[in-house]
Amino acid sequence: MKNIVTCVLTAAAIAAPLAARADRMPIAADAPPSFQAECGSCHLAFPPALLTAPDWRRVMATLDKHYGDNATLDAKTRGEIEAFLLRYASTRSRMAGQGDPPRLTRTPWFLREHDEVPNGLWRDTRVGSASNCAACHERAEQGSFRKRELILPELQRRKDHHRHHED
Repeated sequence: MKNIVTCVLTAAAIAAPLAARADRMPIAADAPPSFQAECGSCHLAFPPALLTAPDWRRVMATLDKHYGDNATLDAKTRGEIEAFLLRYASTRSRMAGQGDPPRLTRTPWFLREHDEVPNGLWRDTRVGSASNCAACHERAEQGSFRKRELILPELQRRKDHHRHHED
């Protein structure tokens, strides 16, 4: 019985900090400068942990039709960005994107985290689309998606409701 209790307590001690950090995905310090320069020139340079390695491979393999745009890169730049994305990609199935190309806004994690966001807010001119993280998350560029850092007034109630779970 003592071994079972020890195993349960150990698992809980490991899982709690991981769950608490699910909303913080900082960009690794060894990110190549091309990652921010190329990916961040059109949209948020998304933290690699927002998708799985197979998803990032599919994204990088189709840069000529990157979500409706041509984002083709020279081979060297493409290679260094892809290596970085793969090195820090998520290994969790809840981060697997759906669609072709895969969309981080269709991962089970994203859908669960945003289930209370009113549909109309995604079309609001301040937001534009679900992939515009910085419209709602004031520290998205630092890889922080904490509920207490939400900046749109419409999300204030959601922010206040969840605040006690984060602190």
